Amino acid sequence: MQRTSFAEMHCSIGQSLERVGEWWTPLIVRDIYLGLHRFDDIAENLGISRNLLTRRLEALVTDEIVERQAYQERPLRHEYHLTAAGRELVPVLMALMAWGDKWATPVGGPPVRLVHNDCGEHFTPQVCCSACGKPATADNVTALAGPGAASGPGTKVLARRGDLRPQGKSEKRTS
Repeated sequence: MQRTSFAEMHCSIGQSLERVGEWWTPLIVRDIYLGLHRFDDIAENLGISRNLLTRRLEALVTDEIVERQAYQERPLRHEYHLTAAGRELVPVLMALMAWGDKWATPVGGPPVRLVHNDCGEHFTPQVCCSACGKPATADNVTALAGPGAASGPGTKVLARRGDLRPQGKSEKRTS
């Protein structure tokens, strides 16, 4: 089944999903982050077909999220490692994992616990304001039009409305 393409969507989330939104992709990135660098190890761990894994890895390399590194010459064999873009995707996956641990916990509880290397403590990932460090939530953040806001797929209605505030949010306006 062919999935919908978001390539023409004028939205950072749509563009991100175009690159990492296929179901297997976050799990492949997770496995590489967790130290599975060889094709056979990733295929075995995920139970994914070799053809599908080949296509997903090729797309990740093309999108510069993963890079191939030769580890054997004859026959030529590669390992897969995260690029800077791939490493910056890991906290997004950690946040998704935290949501899953809270709202869709597997039987027996969370399968992975995270330890912050700097302090040695177990932690739950959260999105925080880069300015003040406080948690950023749906209730305490307002989305406003940015420099790339345009009337196009993914932002058409928002552009017509003239703002990007979530439904139910309002700002005091003075005339």
